[in-house]
Amino acid sequence: MGNHEFLQTALIFLLAAVLVVPLAKRFKLGAVLGFLLAGVVIGPSALGLIHDTERVSRISEFGVVLMLFVIGLELSPRRLWVMRRMVFGTGLAQVLVCGVAIGAIAVYGLGLSTHAAIIIGGALALSSTAFGLQILAERKEAGSAYGRQTFAILLFQDLAAIPLIAAVPLLGSAAGEAAAPGLDSVVRVVGVIVAVFVGGRYLLRPLFRTVAKANIPEVSTATALLVVMGVAWLMEISGISVTLGAFLAGVLLADSEYRHELESNIEPFKGLLLGLFFVSVGMSVDLSLLLARPTLVLGLVVGLLAVKGLLLWPLGRTVGRLSGSDALRLAALMAGGGEFAFVLLDLARQHGLLDAAQRNVLVLAISVSMAVTPLLVLGAAKALNVKPRTPSREYDTIEDETPRVIIAGFGRVGQAALARHDPRPGQFDVGQ
Repeated sequence: MGNHEFLQTALIFLLAAVLVVPLAKRFKLGAVLGFLLAGVVIGPSALGLIHDTERVSRISEFGVVLMLFVIGLELSPRRLWVMRRMVFGTGLAQVLVCGVAIGAIAVYGLGLSTHAAIIIGGALALSSTAFGLQILAERKEAGSAYGRQTFAILLFQDLAAIPLIAAVPLLGSAAGEAAAPGLDSVVRVVGVIVAVFVGGRYLLRPLFRTVAKANIPEVSTATALLVVMGVAWLMEISGISVTLGAFLAGVLLADSEYRHELESNIEPFKGLLLGLFFVSVGMSVDLSLLLARPTLVLGLVVGLLAVKGLLLWPLGRTVGRLSGSDALRLAALMAGGGEFAFVLLDLARQHGLLDAAQRNVLVLAISVSMAVTPLLVLGAAKALNVKPRTPSREYDTIEDETPRVIIAGFGRVGQAALARHDPRPGQFDVGQ
C-alpha cells in the first residue's frame, strides 16, 4: 500500500467515523453501533470506498488486545472478592444457561457440528459491555440494583470470553482431526505462563518505578505498550492466544500502584484501534444477505433476543434477587449480542469451525440485535413508566463571598495545587 493510498484510506476511515458516530450517539444508538454503521457505509456492500478488508482487520485486531489488557487491569483480586456473589453467581449462571440453550439450538435446530455450536453458544451468550455500560451511564442507573447486577454479569462475560478465545484453536484442530498437542507443547505453554507471572511480579513493577522516576509521559506510554505487546508476543510464539497474553499482562498489574496511569496511557490507543476494529466488522457485513434472506436474518435476531430475554428474566429474579421490573430491564439491556462475538466468530472462521457464509449471517444478526438494544431499553422503561434518574435533592449552594479553596484529599493533585500557591491563614481548607 503506497503513501497516497494509505492516506486516502485513513482519511476515509476518519471522515466516516466523524460523520456517522456522533449521528448514532445523537439518536442514542451508541458509539459501537456508530462505528459498525460507518464500516457498512464505506465497505464493499455499500459505497465500496474500501475493498481490502483483510488488511484492515489484521491491524484493528490489536484494539481487541488492548481492550483485554484494560479488562485485566480492572480485575484486582480485592474487587472480585467484594463482588464474588454477583459475578460468579448470576454471571456464571447467565453464561452457562444461555450458552447451553443457544448451543443446543445450533446443533439440533440448525444442524451445526458440536464444536461449532460450543463457540456459537458461547459467543451469542455474551452481551455488549460497551452498549450496556453506556446506556446505564446515560440513564444514570449504574448504581441501581439492576445496574449493579448488569455490571457484574458483564464483568463475568469479559472473563468468560478469555477461555472461549483460547478454545477456538483447540476446537478447530479437533474438528480438523489434527494431532493432539505433544508433551513438549504443553510444557512450553505452562512454562511461558509461569514465566509471565513470575516476571510480572518481580520485574514489571521495578521497571515501572524506574520509568516513573524519569518523569517523561511519553516513556511511560511506550513502556505500557511494550508490556502489552511483549507478553502478547511471548504467548503467540508459545502457541497461546495473543489476547490471552494481553489479559494476563493486565491481571499481573491489577494491584500495581501504576494501574491508573497505565490505563490512562493505553486508553487513547485502545479507543482508536477498537473503533477501527468495529469499523472493519461493519465493512465485512454483507447487506445483500439481508435483502436476499431477510427471513433467516430476522429470524435469528428475534430468536436470539427471545431466548436470552426469556432466560435472563428468571435468572435476574432468582439468582440476582431482583424485582420483576428490574429483571425485565436487565433482560432488555442484555438480550442482544456483543462485541466479543465478532472476535470469536472471526476466529471460528479462520480455524475452519464456520464457513464465510455462516459467519456473515451471524455477524449481521448480532449487529441488528445490538442496533435494537437501545430501543428495547426505552420500550421496557416506557412500559414500566420508568424515567432516567434525576438528582434526589437540590445541588448544594456554595458560599463564595470569601475566597476559599477546599481541597478534598491530599494526593498528587492536592500537593500540586498547594505548590502553585502561597496559602495565607484561612485561605485553604485541606481535607485529609
